[in-house]
Amino acid sequence: MAETVAPSAEDQAILARADVSALLDSVSDAMRIADGGVHVVDDAALRASAIDELVRVGVFAEDEDLRDAARWLVGEVGAAVGIAPASIHELYLARGQGKAGGFTVPAMNVRAAAFDTGRALFAAARELNVGALICEIARSEIGYTGQRPAEYVCVMTAAAVKEGWRGPLFVQGDHFQVNAKKYGADPEPELRAVRDLIREAVHAGFYNIDVDTSTLVDLSRSSLADQQKTNSRLSAELTAFIRRRQPEGVTISVGGEIGEVGTENSTPDELRAYMEGYERALAVIAAERDLDLAGISKISVQSGTSHGGVVLPDGSIADVAIDFETLRVLSMLARDEYGLAGAVQHGASTLPSSAFGTFPDVETAEIHLATNFQNILYEHSALPAHLRDRMYEHCRSSFAAERRSTDTEEQFIYKTRKKALGAFKRELWDLPEDNRARIRDGLREQFAFLFRQLRVEKTRDIVERFVTVPSSGRAGPTSMRIEAAADDWDLSD
Repeated sequence: MAETVAPSAEDQAILARADVSALLDSVSDAMRIADGGVHVVDDAALRASAIDELVRVGVFAEDEDLRDAARWLVGEVGAAVGIAPASIHELYLARGQGKAGGFTVPAMNVRAAAFDTGRALFAAARELNVGALICEIARSEIGYTGQRPAEYVCVMTAAAVKEGWRGPLFVQGDHFQVNAKKYGADPEPELRAVRDLIREAVHAGFYNIDVDTSTLVDLSRSSLADQQKTNSRLSAELTAFIRRRQPEGVTISVGGEIGEVGTENSTPDELRAYMEGYERALAVIAAERDLDLAGISKISVQSGTSHGGVVLPDGSIADVAIDFETLRVLSMLARDEYGLAGAVQHGASTLPSSAFGTFPDVETAEIHLATNFQNILYEHSALPAHLRDRMYEHCRSSFAAERRSTDTEEQFIYKTRKKALGAFKRELWDLPEDNRARIRDGLREQFAFLFRQLRVEKTRDIVERFVTVPSSGRAGPTSMRIEAAADDWDLSD
């Protein structure tokens, strides 16, 4: 369990402000600041209403000091009850050494109605004693859902507190991706944008980061090594960048990727080409800096899926022929030759229900799930029709340029409706409790199904056996805001 940290003088000045004091008074039956730290005095009161008040202020307060004080308080009460950001790196290394296995860790992108979706997730996890789970958000999702890293960690922590789930909280940056077009025009600004996001995310508590430079694989090159060269090198450079910024006592779990999701299926030779180039590049950086740099713990591959699925003209999703043999072979190779946890499957949430039980059969290390949770929200009878209609109209008016000439109305709406989530974040949060509860029930049922299929029930013990939770508390509210400053260790070349 993470320890609390006494507020600094600047933090104490914020906590003494009238509006922050009013917030503290409103939750005083559940928690108090005393003896240099935050203390939970009534867990039932915390879960009944106080955590709802704190997280709402942490998301919607316009005043930055009040917002960041609320976010800090959520983190501190989370730590006090046994919920703190952690890295899954140690568990994944244990899997690479054959000490763990037989399950596939679900990494779930919480895009829509984040607090309610998180509550559904952690309610199912508590009921099934799940410890091996990841909450993640991609670089692109941070933008269109309006959830910066500090907010995302706050909301996921609050959801876990609300539902009585306890354990290391694995929050992951998914697809911290280099945009190939922007990189081709001018590499350094694009790399700096990714580094700035990594810095912000690590500060917020993202201790798991998937570096994605697979967009730069050059298939026009004749050899696999040359095709993967830029991907390998930049993955190594960003790994080193992450290592220099990880908190003391934390080895951030870093993931690499060898092929863009939706392209041709990955091969063993491609994996070897990437890993050999990556390990060479990381060794060079380590030698130059006289550092001991841990490498990646998993590797994302392509096996036949695409993000969001393939949308048919009527808005339904086409059946996917996923290549489980590719996953089995590449997972085994990753473990046996490189000590990694195995292969990672992206773009899987819209697969047929019958497919999910096969992932642990072939020892897939991790699976990324996103779109179907969003679909459950949009298609649930508890989402008012008038709100859904307004969200769809927002898509038509704001993203008309993204509509292809061949798109039907159903295809266009399905592909763009994710981009309405940020604009309507508050209206989704403010739905009547009965509506929200019904949506949570639908989501909880889906999460429970996935947890069972992926065989992560009763994984709290194995997580506790291998995972170390940082022992020190998080910095106070004055450090919650991060500016993208010029980096003092430029590894762009």
